[in-house]
Amino acid sequence: MTALGEMTAFESRLARRISLVEVRMVAAEVSGVPERLEALWRLAGSVDRRVSVNALWTMTHLPAADAAWLMSIRDGLTDMLLAETDTSRRRILLQLLRDQEYRPDRIRTDLLDFCMSKINSECEPYAVRCFSIYLAYKMCRHFPELLAELSQHLDMLQLQPLSPGLKSALRQTRRKIKA
Repeated sequence: MTALGEMTAFESRLARRISLVEVRMVAAEVSGVPERLEALWRLAGSVDRRVSVNALWTMTHLPAADAAWLMSIRDGLTDMLLAETDTSRRRILLQLLRDQEYRPDRIRTDLLDFCMSKINSECEPYAVRCFSIYLAYKMCRHFPELLAELSQHLDMLQLQPLSPGLKSALRQTRRKIKA
């Protein structure tokens, strides 16, 4: 099947409401196959919201063997996140980025600024705020001055009413900072 045929087949599957079982099936089918992974990545940028969300959701279920491929598209994921207005896509993109490792020499300041700005933003959904906390910590942990800045954001967060998820993210991150 050609790359265009692959794209059309995946697009038709991802264009409808799908279950977690179907997401896992698609993830298993694309895993380790560069052409299919690239087709999935192209669909993540689709103008069709459902196709895009389902493609991103599928990417969150790729096995650990595809971690290197996800790392190879990290800048694209970051660029997509920074321009994204859709809450669902933003949450999934943050999840994908949170699950990656960050070396001290590969920190994007625009991504760190984005995360820091979302931590205390009460107009953001709890999941976006939680993932922002976790991702900010992953980027800050190598730098004492950035950890101090993150701690200040977390101190301000404690002044707000918190969901159980935010309380957990706050508690876990504080524990890691102290360690």
